[in-house]
Amino acid sequence: MKSLRLIAIPLLAFSIQAPAEDQRHFRFDMVVSGGARTCLPDARGTVTIFSLGPVEIMDVAVENLPAGTDFDLFVIQRPTNPFGVSWYQGDINTNQHGRGRQTFIGRFSIETFAIGVGVGAAPVVHPLDASSNPAFNPIHTFHLGLWFNSPADAAKAGCPNTQTPFNGDHTAGIQVLNTNNFPELAGPLRNVNSSAPPRTGQAP
Repeated sequence: MKSLRLIAIPLLAFSIQAPAEDQRHFRFDMVVSGGARTCLPDARGTVTIFSLGPVEIMDVAVENLPAGTDFDLFVIQRPTNPFGVSWYQGDINTNQHGRGRQTFIGRFSIETFAIGVGVGAAPVVHPLDASSNPAFNPIHTFHLGLWFNSPADAAKAGCPNTQTPFNGDHTAGIQVLNTNNFPELAGPLRNVNSSAPPRTGQAP
């Protein structure tokens, strides 16, 4: 992960200078979720996405969260419940000051979507796993959500200890941050266009 963090630091510095109309680059905030508003009212996140064309680099920084705690980041269809189609992106762990940061490489743009081509058997690894998939047409997933990795961690922070399926073995806690500050059908990832030409004089 050290090499990825070396990428993230100049990326964040570049984001301050890049003009808003550059569709290959976008910076936005994540806001505290409704269920965590009373227990973590000051929680927030900042996301910076830069498209390289075939792939995006997404840097996520969070703060004002419980110290030394694990969280799970998902790319989701809707920012609030019901979340719709969702996929597990990775973990963010906070330090002793309640701050965390992680860099992800993948498809985080207007082209981000999921599709179910026909019904087929699916592996069952955990008790909540479905044994087959539903068939569905392409569905874009333009929002982000961050969950406590466990209900116990949520309860320790004074939040509800509700169990949700948003971690690797589907025993996560409540959602802490989301992108509900964007419209339901126009989440922030929609603002990144990997096919847009880079602006003259800016990073390729």
